[in-house]
Amino acid sequence: MATKRQIFYSFHYDNDVFRVQQIRNMGALEDNKPVSYNDWETVKKGGDKAIEKWINDNMNYRSCVVVLIGTDTYKRPWVNHEIKKAWADGKGLLGIHINNLKDPKTGTCPKGTNPFDQFTFKDSRGNIKTIPCKTPSSTDAYNDIKNNIESWVEEAIKNSNS
Repeated sequence: MATKRQIFYSFHYDNDVFRVQQIRNMGALEDNKPVSYNDWETVKKGGDKAIEKWINDNMNYRSCVVVLIGTDTYKRPWVNHEIKKAWADGKGLLGIHINNLKDPKTGTCPKGTNPFDQFTFKDSRGNIKTIPCKTPSSTDAYNDIKNNIESWVEEAIKNSNS
């Protein structure tokens, strides 16, 4: 790929931030730095309007939203908001299960429910679309993601509602 895609990562911050940092540090995609805990706490203190503005500002100009799926990601209201927004905005949408990436504090975690199963995605012609949701190798999830994330993102962009 000639240019790196700009990605918005959607995930459950409290449970999965260490796994997400591993993916961001792979360097396979555009390097958008994760929000720090202190910055995220500041945004949250502003309430729902501040969170929605932060999401809008940070999702703007991104070509794909990658939902990094841990055990409880599907339960997170802001993740669900980001999924709906990504589809409505015509962005690529992709899920990657990250349960087999090791968190330095907690190790791996149980595989989470696919958050896309809560929605029906229709394209502009009314055809139902399935959002790709990848399950990396249980024995080498890191390298499976690193070696395939670029092609997965391209697949998601081609599948988008644009």
